[in-house]
Amino acid sequence: MLKGETESRSTFVSNGPSGSVADERAAGSASRGRNALQGHIGFVGLGHMGTAMAANLVAAGRHVTAHVRRAEQMKKLTTLGLTPTTDIADLYNCEFVISMLPDDAAVREVVFGRPDLGIDGLAKQLIPGAIHLSMSTISTAASAELASEHARYGQGYVAAPVFGNPDAAKARQLFIIAGGAPADVALCRPIFDALGQQTFLVGSAPATANLIKLAGNAMSAATLEILGEVLALARKRGLDPHEILAVLTGTCSAAASTESTAARLPGTNMPRAVLSAPWLSRTFGWRSMRPHHRNRTRLFGARLVRSRPAGRRGSRADL
Repeated sequence: MLKGETESRSTFVSNGPSGSVADERAAGSASRGRNALQGHIGFVGLGHMGTAMAANLVAAGRHVTAHVRRAEQMKKLTTLGLTPTTDIADLYNCEFVISMLPDDAAVREVVFGRPDLGIDGLAKQLIPGAIHLSMSTISTAASAELASEHARYGQGYVAAPVFGNPDAAKARQLFIIAGGAPADVALCRPIFDALGQQTFLVGSAPATANLIKLAGNAMSAATLEILGEVLALARKRGLDPHEILAVLTGTCSAAASTESTAARLPGTNMPRAVLSAPWLSRTFGWRSMRPHHRNRTRLFGARLVRSRPAGRRGSRADL
């Protein structure tokens, strides 16, 4: 059963005896008589979303070590109060490692490493009892694999994908969907409080959180398609699309994601960046297509098609 958590954000650092997560792991990573966030937090995936989230953790009083691939990113992160590094080994002693990466492949590489190159991943090198908090939008299959790998090394794994864009991340207005061992989720709760406005607990299976996130993305994509048709109709009838959007986003389509997207629409055309957003490709396999493709869907003047591997039909099981 889904449980919407609406309590006010908890104090990020509280008084109480301290100790390592590894020493107190029971029924997940259950903390006994210690503050859950006494240790350092590692962060992997410092794009627009990740950077905003990591900065909020620093603002909440945490020490955050941020792994980046390029040294030129380090100066900017330092000004935000983060401790940047190009060596992922600097995250191995962190009690919590948050990942905010673009897809399954990126998260798998971080967790499993590159055995072919002799590079270990987080699972093999994190301290026993550490928790990997995966906030990426990834498949349920990948989430289950990651949970199993971390359990193999005595570590916790919590999936907590988010709804919201970089602006919402900066304002701590994300909606967080959390799944994992109850004790592990409880330890992560102060992190959630520092990052979002509401957390939904969806059970002990991490993959459940990912499934719900993908389902939400499907609803968002369908809503955008419908909005495209409505605005096309409005334009043909000579109506002001901004007036139509004001009515729809204020009444029957008042979802936060719809309002956020509509607010950024220049004129009647949706930005190409929205149409080619990684989450569309990641979730549905959609890609931008040539104007004259026979199987096309109009969306604010652009066209999208669901692409599938040759000779293969799509399946709900792909989620």
